[in-house]
Amino acid sequence: MAMRQRPKEQPATDARSLAWDILQLVEGGGFADALLGERLNRCRLDVRDQGLATQLVYGTLAWQGFLDHIIAAFAMRAPAALDLPVRVVLRLALFQICILTRIPGFAAVDTAVNLIKRYRGGAATSFVNAVLRRAAGGWRGVPLPSRQTDPVGRLSVELSHPRWLVERWVAALGLDETESLLRADNEPAPTVLRANRRVVDTPALVERLSAAGITVSQTTYSPVGLRIDGGGAPERLPGYDEGKFSVQGEASQLIGLLAGSRPGARILDACAAPGGKATHLAELMDDQGDVVAIDTNSAGIERLRKQAQRLGLRSIRCIVGDAMQWKDEGNGFDCVLVDAPCSGLGTLRQHPEVRWRRTAADVDELAQLQSRLLQRLSLLVRPGGVLVYATCTLMPEENDAVIDAALRELPQFEVVDPRPLLPEAARELIGDDFRLRTFPHRQTLDGFFAVRLQRRKAHGIVAA
Repeated sequence: MAMRQRPKEQPATDARSLAWDILQLVEGGGFADALLGERLNRCRLDVRDQGLATQLVYGTLAWQGFLDHIIAAFAMRAPAALDLPVRVVLRLALFQICILTRIPGFAAVDTAVNLIKRYRGGAATSFVNAVLRRAAGGWRGVPLPSRQTDPVGRLSVELSHPRWLVERWVAALGLDETESLLRADNEPAPTVLRANRRVVDTPALVERLSAAGITVSQTTYSPVGLRIDGGGAPERLPGYDEGKFSVQGEASQLIGLLAGSRPGARILDACAAPGGKATHLAELMDDQGDVVAIDTNSAGIERLRKQAQRLGLRSIRCIVGDAMQWKDEGNGFDCVLVDAPCSGLGTLRQHPEVRWRRTAADVDELAQLQSRLLQRLSLLVRPGGVLVYATCTLMPEENDAVIDAALRELPQFEVVDPRPLLPEAARELIGDDFRLRTFPHRQTLDGFFAVRLQRRKAHGIVAA
């Protein structure tokens, strides 16, 4: 099957049809979270079916490696050799059969057969039906790599992560902890809100959401974080249009606290899109000061502008540009936040497709970019000011290695203890080296890394 013709887009009337359409778009380069958000806002599904569609998309992407292993055993050919719609419908059905075992196998097979009838006049219907009926009865007997002779290969296939990534994490964390991390990566990410304390206190927001039938609990580490369940799209929740909260992961909320934002401060968010941290910084300074938010992504900056307007924030100045080239017209910044472009491999619960797109070469190239950003942006920090470096990855090459190199090359900076800036519960996330590290399997947080570097007052601003 050589052709890659997609079925014509139709308004989705059931969860599996919507999931199949989105998964094809993700395979073509789209991002699941953006596609789901856009499609769920205009589809005709009730809240329960929206939840099922979300589970099918994220789960199929997370378990893609394992599902392809099963497909190869029963299709008698590599999944990559199959047409895109066929490959995707097989994965979608097998996710329901192998992982969501509460769904009867015959129901998953029948649904997949009905979906594939939309493709090429049903030419692949018999093939899909035959593969799935064989797999439904025999997938548990498909051999996996040996735990004894190939433990990395076993983890890679059984827990559905690319082998190169498993190898690197085993080298950094050991075999047992890597297995725990991989299992955590395959769990769904919670939906977390950040209360805008400028306009609402957290208990009042909890009360309002609870009154709307939303299950709400306060987060463990962030003082303004709320974990919700059963609310559908967060943008539809009461209070969103009034700017009472933003959608932001709990670990991400901690980065704003490390900046030490205060009224009157001048802060640069050098890689700002889509704006979660920039708006948090402005809220922390009570919208009194100057947050310069710059990014090359014009669409992301436009989204940031709209979020700032929704939240009632006037202190954010949005700029489309490259932080490596941008010239500051002021006298430096009290804080420069380098929320660096990274591999994103700490956010695989939220972005499961990333694991299949990143390569080892990407990690090494990103580490070089991160080092250059630190070098360039360090010039914009005032004496006594701070440089906060943050990533949402678990790769040592992008985290500790980048900071260790920066400390050798930037003797005017030193790592300082950020714990006084954090609530007591979050202080346990700081290591003896004063570096923040969070993990899906340790704290059920996204994998983040952050360091607060302070410029010694004896060193002045270098012309940028």
